[in-house]
Amino acid sequence: MSIATHLPALQVVVPLLAAPLTVLLRRPGLAFVTAVAASWLALAISVALALQVAGSGAINYAIGSWPAPLGIEYRVDALSSLMLVLVTGIASVVLPYARGSIEREVPAAQHYLFYTMFLLCITGLLGIAITGDAFNIFVFLEISSLSSYVLIALGRDKRALVAAYQYLIMGTIGATFIVIAIGMLYLMTGTLNLADMGRRLATVNGTRPVLAALAFLTVGVSLKLALFPLHQWLPNAYAYAPSAVSAFLAATATKVAVYVLLRFYFEVFGQSQVFGRLPMEQMMLVLALAGIFVASTIAIFQTDLKRLFAYSSISQIGYIVLGVSYASVTGLTATIVHLFNHGVTKGAVFLLLGIVVASTGGATLARVQGLGRIMPWTSAGIVLAGLSLIGVPGTAGFVTKWYLILAALEQGQWWLVFLIVASSLLSLAYVWRFVETAYFREPRTDIVPAAVPLSMALPTALLLAAVVVFGLDTTYTVDPAMRAAQMLIGGPR
Repeated sequence: MSIATHLPALQVVVPLLAAPLTVLLRRPGLAFVTAVAASWLALAISVALALQVAGSGAINYAIGSWPAPLGIEYRVDALSSLMLVLVTGIASVVLPYARGSIEREVPAAQHYLFYTMFLLCITGLLGIAITGDAFNIFVFLEISSLSSYVLIALGRDKRALVAAYQYLIMGTIGATFIVIAIGMLYLMTGTLNLADMGRRLATVNGTRPVLAALAFLTVGVSLKLALFPLHQWLPNAYAYAPSAVSAFLAATATKVAVYVLLRFYFEVFGQSQVFGRLPMEQMMLVLALAGIFVASTIAIFQTDLKRLFAYSSISQIGYIVLGVSYASVTGLTATIVHLFNHGVTKGAVFLLLGIVVASTGGATLARVQGLGRIMPWTSAGIVLAGLSLIGVPGTAGFVTKWYLILAALEQGQWWLVFLIVASSLLSLAYVWRFVETAYFREPRTDIVPAAVPLSMALPTALLLAAVVVFGLDTTYTVDPAMRAAQMLIGGPR
């Protein structure tokens, strides 16, 4: 058998084996090289799997040659391949950036630990995206979560420990709800394989244990993806974590949680169970709109740019969930595209803020006065990413809002089109706060920006280029997203 046959297993094994190796090496330089090599190899594997899926369809890989549903199965299809590329792509960009960033934000003695935890976080997120086993989703979710708690706590600010503890408490509650849901589903079906579970649930849909499992799963995953009003852990986690960690988590962690929700809603419970028998469509619509407008409004009044864009993330999660609430191919296409496009955009934002922190010592509005004059390229990058969050044509964010509007028009909801457009004005308001401070105020004389290392500038420029490329050419985002949406809608009815 060729090595290509085992790519699904290698997708998880490569970063998993690299993690303890960084501990054994301990030296920051060797740990860095190991982590970067593992992330780039994982990216190559994910791209190879995506090309194989696009050419010949879904891939099913039986662990230990035990066929599903008896054994654990890895499955790569249109949706999971897109998530694998997102996670590995962001990791491959953030890790080279991280070396220059953590030198200023993480004590030197903990650098090897940073790379270890980063690789474990990658392992967990990739495992969630590729596994076809419900309990494995929980296991990989815990791997990614536990490593995330440590990564956040590595920040120099003492408030990072509080943020990590808050995330730990809420994340543990979410994980408990999820494992209870999986236990109930196993009780009703006798299987943990997602595809087999979906088929068996068709005979017991509507029963109380199944409805209870749906409720537990919805709350648990909503905590993980920071759906309003279960978002309290996110602002502090993003604000006080090291900049490289904020960038990686903002671009991937909540997106993978949405992926879990999509898998269970459409492939396990089925569209008719979730949206036909229950008022989930209306509930998700209300929570999505509340998150969009409330979080955007709060963002306007923030004085720290990392917190400002953290609340922006909560608002953008609202757009993602809004697409799910349509329960249509167009709506799900908007959701899946935004998982990718917002991941790229917000990753770029936090990398840029990391450069600001490294150069000026902080990312408060008071410290970035006149930044447009003294750091023109960095300031222009933040504005470009902000335009994507607003949804300006020519940026990745516009594509999402266009498909959300199309989905609303399909259902004759003109009032929702108005709200989507109005919400962009709120995004404009919080982005304008940076523009006003950076371009219309005099630079502070007591702050002399340090030079930006090339290792931090190049990865950031790469993500900014992606924001424009994916806004102008939708071939690599919309087409696979639409195939994934059609696959989900065609799941258990």
